[in-house]
Amino acid sequence: MSTPALQSRLPQVGTTVFSTMSALAVQHGAVNLGQGFPDFGCDPRLVDAVGAAMRAGHNQYPLMTGVPALREAIAAKIARLYGRAYDAATEITVTAGATQALTTAILCCIHPGDEAIVIEPAYDSYAPAVALAGGVVVPLEMEVGEDGYSLPWQKLAAAVTPRTRLIVINSPHNPTGSILRRADLEQLAQIVEGTDILILSDEVYEHMVYDGERHVSVASLPALAERAFVVSSFGKTYHVTGWKVGYVAAPAALMAEFRKVHQYNVFTVNTPMQHGLAAYMADPQPYLGLPDFYQRKRDLFREGLAGTRLRLLPADGTYFQCVDYRAVSSMPEAQFAQWLTSELKVAAIPVSAFYSSGKESGVVRFCFAKEDATLRVALERLAKI
Repeated sequence: MSTPALQSRLPQVGTTVFSTMSALAVQHGAVNLGQGFPDFGCDPRLVDAVGAAMRAGHNQYPLMTGVPALREAIAAKIARLYGRAYDAATEITVTAGATQALTTAILCCIHPGDEAIVIEPAYDSYAPAVALAGGVVVPLEMEVGEDGYSLPWQKLAAAVTPRTRLIVINSPHNPTGSILRRADLEQLAQIVEGTDILILSDEVYEHMVYDGERHVSVASLPALAERAFVVSSFGKTYHVTGWKVGYVAAPAALMAEFRKVHQYNVFTVNTPMQHGLAAYMADPQPYLGLPDFYQRKRDLFREGLAGTRLRLLPADGTYFQCVDYRAVSSMPEAQFAQWLTSELKVAAIPVSAFYSSGKESGVVRFCFAKEDATLRVALERLAKI
C-alpha cells in the first residue's frame, strides 16, 4: 500500500525564509531580528480584559461577523482617524488575523484568469492566495535608490489590462518601511477611475508611522474606499501577534461577498479575545501612543548602526529597518543573512525573499520590535561590521 500522489495547489511553495532564518538563529544562539514580532509583552490590562470576558461566560461561538461591541469599536476608530463611516453591522468583519482577511478578500474577488497586481517586495501571503483562487499575479517592482523605496506609478498604470481585477497595496510597507502619502493614493485613484478594479489595502502597521507623518488610509479617500477591502491587525497594534485577531472594512456589497467565503474558511474568531479587545479599545491611548513608542526603538537602532558600513534606508513606518550592505560584502542576500546569523550572531531577512523573481538589491531587513536590551546586544555585534 502507498499514499496516493497529490498534485500540489502551490507547487512553488516550500519552507519560508522566516522559518529557515529563525531555525538558524536558534542553532547559532543569534539575536533574532528576522521574524516580525515583539519579544516583550502586551499591556496587562488587555490580558485582564480577556480574563474578565472568560469569567463572564463569553466562551461559546460569537456571531460569524464578529462580536458587535468590537465591530462598533472598530468602526468608531476608523471614523475618528480617517473620516469614513463604516456600518458596523454590514461593513466590518472580525477575522482570524490579517492574513486570513487578506486571503479571504482575494478568494472572494479573484476568479480563474483574473489578474492581480502585486507590488514587490511583497508580504509572502498575497501571491499564494491569488494562485489558490486561480488568478494570475502581475508583479510590479518598487524602485530603490538613495532615498529608499518608491512606487513607480506610471509603471503601475501601464500594468493595468482588461483582465486586472485587483491591486494589492501595503502601507506602511513590509519589508521596506516605506509609506504611501496622500499624493500617492490620489494617483492610485486616478489609475482605477472608471474601471471595475478592486483594491486590497494591507494596513496592519497603520499605527507605526514616524517623524510627524500620519498614516493615510485608503478609507480616507472616498474614490478608493468605495472599491477597497481595508485590512488591519490587533496583533501588530497591541503586541499580541499570537492571538491572531484582525479585521476588514469594506462597502456593504463587497463585504457581503467577503462574508460568504469567511463563513466557510474560518467561520468565526476567538470569543473572549474579541470581548477583551472591545473593552480595551475604549482607551485610544495605546494605539495613539504607538508611533512614539516605536520611533524611540527605531532611533535607538538607527543611531547604533550609524557608525557601521551598513547604509540605512529610510524607515518611515512599520517596525522594520532595511539596510544596504554592498559596502560590506558582494554576497547574495540570503548568503549574507546566513553569514550575519552564523558569524555575528544577529539574524536578518534577505529582501530578495519578498520578490517572486528573487531580485537581488544588496538589502536585508531587521526587525526592531524588541526590548531595548535586545537591540543593544544586536548593535554591539553589528558594530563589528
